[in-house]
Amino acid sequence: MDKHEMYCAGHMIEAGVAYYQATGKRKLLDVCIRMADHMMNLFGPDKRHWVPGHEEIELVLVKLYQVTDEKKYLDFANWLIEERGHGHGTMGGKGNWDPFYYQDEKPVREMTDIAGHAVRCMYLYCGMADVAAIKQDSGYITALNRLWDDVVLRNMYITGGIGSSKHNEGFTEDYDLPNLDAYCETCASVGMVFWNQRMNQFTGDAKYINVLERSMYNGALAGISLAGDRFFYVNPLESKGDHHRQAWYGCACCPSQISRFLPSIGNYIYGTSNDAIWVNLYIGNKTTFKMDGKDIELHQETNYPWDGVVKLTVATSSLIKKEIRMRVPNWCKQYTLFVNGTETKAPIEKGYAVLNGNWKKGDIIVLDMAMPVEVVAADPRIKGNIGKRAIQRGPLVYCIEETDNAKDFDKLTLSPTTSFNNRFDTSLLNGVVSIQAIDGDRQFSLIPYYSWDNREAGKMKVWIDYKE
Repeated sequence: MDKHEMYCAGHMIEAGVAYYQATGKRKLLDVCIRMADHMMNLFGPDKRHWVPGHEEIELVLVKLYQVTDEKKYLDFANWLIEERGHGHGTMGGKGNWDPFYYQDEKPVREMTDIAGHAVRCMYLYCGMADVAAIKQDSGYITALNRLWDDVVLRNMYITGGIGSSKHNEGFTEDYDLPNLDAYCETCASVGMVFWNQRMNQFTGDAKYINVLERSMYNGALAGISLAGDRFFYVNPLESKGDHHRQAWYGCACCPSQISRFLPSIGNYIYGTSNDAIWVNLYIGNKTTFKMDGKDIELHQETNYPWDGVVKLTVATSSLIKKEIRMRVPNWCKQYTLFVNGTETKAPIEKGYAVLNGNWKKGDIIVLDMAMPVEVVAADPRIKGNIGKRAIQRGPLVYCIEETDNAKDFDKLTLSPTTSFNNRFDTSLLNGVVSIQAIDGDRQFSLIPYYSWDNREAGKMKVWIDYKE
């Protein structure tokens, strides 16, 4: 039970579903259906009990249900989730089954605190969210809300990374967030994107996209080099110069995870509901999707995350009688909205500016968000960050690297009088906004965290000593 058979089968099913949706070809999908049916011949009500050692099959069975319209796959996903917390994982006394590590210590409806292996947790919560959204299971939703608060408020790094411990690739106790020894597996950050998108879809609350964005731009994106050929499994927030990306790993989940995630980012930009179009992420694109049987075409132009101006143009010939909901990120303290050149005030609902109207071809919405450099303090219960501060601009967390700041790297400090200049440098790290911290006659440079370890080896840190 503590192995990965259902996990590997689940990823195969994901591939089969994706390939079918992209090409219409069923060959791999039919293999996946036979695999799922084989599992259901062995396990289920009045058959063998089973708790998968590494979650993944739960959320994938929901995808299989959605593409085949066969409810038995949804019900099997629900059954597997319900198997947890009843002692089935230790049947026969074989294997090395730690119920906390495998999220098997109590029934999922009773869970209050995240525990064990971080990636396993993320996939379980995704499966619970998928089942809850379709079956309207309020017990799952209540548990997921408790777990989300525990993760985000007490167990998440500023980068959106989760899982601080190398020992279990997961969690220890609340506020245990060391920097140098941080684990923060790349797969776990991608898992945070998966889970938070699902939470947003059935709540309409932008707080989940705020976390998704933090995890995506920082925790996940750091997992791959700028050249796209080397990968981090572990993403610490401090380095002595000896932590580097590798071309491959014996356990190769992170390279393949980030490689499949990056091309899928377009799926997270927009959302739809019966009465609204939801603009969740600000990434230049042209998109077409159907609502009420009509093709909706939108064009988004922006230089985000380097600046905060977003231009959304309606390119649909027919009238759109829908709200357009523009997310106002939680890092944004000041913004202006324009509709067809006229400044507009819009009510905020769950973190979205709600714009009503009959939208026609050529209508333009501009969201202009101020993006100053922000000095961030950690919760004082995080021992490793006492007397330190971090720098963030927009959705990006910044760090200092020794290659930019070789002189007195270990003595660099921030203070209440530190000022900041920022500029876009096309020659630096494939083009980034770098930040200069200036305090009297001393200054040092910061770069986006995701871009570190792409030049000469050297020290790095996110949390910088702060002198009052």
